[in-house]
Amino acid sequence: MTNRIVVLGGGTGGTLAANRLRRDLGDEVVITVVDQDDDHLYQPGLLFVPFGLSRPQDLVRSRPAQLHDGITYRTADIERVDLGAEQVLLSDGVTLAYDVLVVATGARLLPEETEGLTGPGARETVHTFYDLDGATALEGALSRFTGGRLVVNVVDMPIKCPVAPLEFCFLADWYFTERGIREQVELIYVTPLDAAFTKPVAARTLSGLLAEKHVELVTEFNTGEVDGTGGRLVGYDGREVPFDLAVVVPLHGGAAYVDRSPGLGDEFGFVPTDKHTLQSTAAPNVFVIGDAAAIPTSKAGSVTHFEGETIARNVVRFLAGEALDASFDGHTNCFIESGFGKAMLIDFNYDTEPLPGHYPSGVGLPLLSPSRLNHLGKLMFAWFYWHSLLPGRDVPGLTAAMPTAGKHMPVPTRS
Repeated sequence: MTNRIVVLGGGTGGTLAANRLRRDLGDEVVITVVDQDDDHLYQPGLLFVPFGLSRPQDLVRSRPAQLHDGITYRTADIERVDLGAEQVLLSDGVTLAYDVLVVATGARLLPEETEGLTGPGARETVHTFYDLDGATALEGALSRFTGGRLVVNVVDMPIKCPVAPLEFCFLADWYFTERGIREQVELIYVTPLDAAFTKPVAARTLSGLLAEKHVELVTEFNTGEVDGTGGRLVGYDGREVPFDLAVVVPLHGGAAYVDRSPGLGDEFGFVPTDKHTLQSTAAPNVFVIGDAAAIPTSKAGSVTHFEGETIARNVVRFLAGEALDASFDGHTNCFIESGFGKAMLIDFNYDTEPLPGHYPSGVGLPLLSPSRLNHLGKLMFAWFYWHSLLPGRDVPGLTAAMPTAGKHMPVPTRS
């Protein structure tokens, strides 16, 4: 009997998972990918749009065009998943039965959950670059900005690409310097975290870079209201941060259908998942990849790429009745644009925080240090994304397991 695999989501995770499974299982399975539209967005490019460094039309390609031959693509909204009946109900009335379900519907922006964020001032004094329309509108707002307080605010964690708001600050410093008005602009980074980043070594480095670029850091700020008319962020504790222009990263949650699917997700709409096997805790034949997963790692494209190896291997093992591979270690790496044609690189996993050294070995890209080489690496990632990551290809030297070679690993202390 031919097994049926349904993949919910035609973004990064869904596309690479479907392609890997098609390669590994061939005609042994029928693979169907479902998403609400035909627009596959290269999300890392959104950061560059407000600064005129990327064109919006260059970031979008057809979803089914990224899928291997033999994979069926359906355009429809997902109504809900019935775990007991092992079915996906679509908004057009179609029901898809599955033997294995792969959840890859990512994270969605929830600006309506923050008072004032969608009210007066939206797309005028209050912007975001976390979707294509927002990034495009912000390009115009930045070009018209001639001075004052520009505040970059993360409402709450988790968010997609957690370093992107910091990158925005660093690029804004470069952008206004290039325009000759940097001294007329106050840059403020406002975060709910107690530091610039979640990992101590990286947090110290990034805080130092913010200070070097004269970007004020405001920590432990929990945004309760965005007052676009009055030009102020209001925290739940009563603190206020005034602004002339605000760039806000809204609250994130899982896909809406997860809330309509009993037993599938948590209170935030993300899907509880074994962090090593990527098998959902909701049902044995449900696997999760990418931002949809409730696991303790960054919601970043690199994580999804590294997860691809594990999820494909485990779906194959599950269908064969074999024990699952529990080897995914939370491997994450991120290029961090630092402005002026340089970037940093961080590489870490569940147990090891970002450390200095080189990646992927002793001879490689410098870690935790701004360099021209890392900037070129970030620019080249777009080609890698379309031509290697999405097709599900294995890349020599870039494995799911985090490499320790080249890192300045801490020396274990004796108790």
